[in-house]
Amino acid sequence: MKYINNKFTIEKISVETVAKKFKTPAYCYSYSKLKENVENFKKNFKSFAPLICFAIKSNSNINLIKEIKKFGLGADVVSKGELMAAIKAGINPKKIVFSGVGKTNDEINYAIDKKILLINAESISEIKEIEKIAKRKNKRIQIGIRLNPNIDAKTLSQISTGKKENKFGVNNKTFFEIIKYCKYSKYIDLKCLSVHIGSQILDHKPYEKTLKIIEKILEKTNHNFEFIDLGGGMGISYSDKSKKLSYVKYNIAIKKFLKRNKLKVIFEPGRSIVGNIGFLVSKITYIKKSEKKNFIILDAAMNDLMRPALYGAVHKILPSIKKSKNSKKPCEFVGPICESTDKFTLIKNFQELNEKDLIVICDVGAYGMSLSSNYNIRPKPVEILIKGSKIKVIKKRQMYKDLI
Repeated sequence: MKYINNKFTIEKISVETVAKKFKTPAYCYSYSKLKENVENFKKNFKSFAPLICFAIKSNSNINLIKEIKKFGLGADVVSKGELMAAIKAGINPKKIVFSGVGKTNDEINYAIDKKILLINAESISEIKEIEKIAKRKNKRIQIGIRLNPNIDAKTLSQISTGKKENKFGVNNKTFFEIIKYCKYSKYIDLKCLSVHIGSQILDHKPYEKTLKIIEKILEKTNHNFEFIDLGGGMGISYSDKSKKLSYVKYNIAIKKFLKRNKLKVIFEPGRSIVGNIGFLVSKITYIKKSEKKNFIILDAAMNDLMRPALYGAVHKILPSIKKSKNSKKPCEFVGPICESTDKFTLIKNFQELNEKDLIVICDVGAYGMSLSSNYNIRPKPVEILIKGSKIKVIKKRQMYKDLI
């Protein structure tokens, strides 16, 4: 992704070409960046060959999941719908892990019938529900227990999942009670200890702390776990100033852990696989000038990209064509929805813009389309995959007739 002759280009396709052919707003994904991310992840942890289960919640486009499956990845799912999507995309059920605090009877039934690798349980009530269904089917089901290690991952409070005040996982006391319970069950095969401490983590230290806590837990139990599911949460750089997570240091910490604990590692990356492969191309509908700033009103809105409104997340915004002259006032990029939170970012020194110009919102591959909605009865954008000079529509733009 770079400027060629001052035009923003994804692989060999300019966003001007995308807008002309597919209109705006449009989600564009780079195949080469996807491949690079997967290969980089595998390379950094190849010494212990983890099972990499792509977190479907980060991007649930079935055609994109099909591409991810070709790299040999499994799937981490948190609903029956995501499990159905993973299976439809061709992912091997023995590479699928089902996470989440509120799996229904229907979802557990479906997961058992599909013979997935693990159901990662998060409460004794859930385990009893799994056991009840397994007994009725006369099957022994492989499960994991999600431990809440009470670790602050130093990320946004809205995406923190490993502190004791969060709803996820169980505390140490309950963890040991569950081990004891499973020991005497004919229908539950406790295979995995699972953790996931949050999302958009850019420091390896919370992961190191988590491994130390897990090790202490393992020392206090004589249960023979087969897997350690370390979750995901690996962050990406949303700005040029952002620090990067050191896979090298995380890898060293895991290798030390594995020397003392012979376990198979499962990872559940999402954002780190697809976050920076995605771009949202949008057209400027109006420029509304005020005393202190210019409102750049786009045809993309919070229903297309929810993260800024939901988390206060900031995405880099770039012009489709570079110009040398800068705007005299700060530019606030906003959407057309009737909510004050329908805004993307305020930039003090942006280039001069005109109505009908195109802009590119970067790093939207994770939690972009998967969090999108039809709020204000707005159809969802088209999604395209760019591979060199080839463009493939991987999801058509919704039409009003689909909604009304």
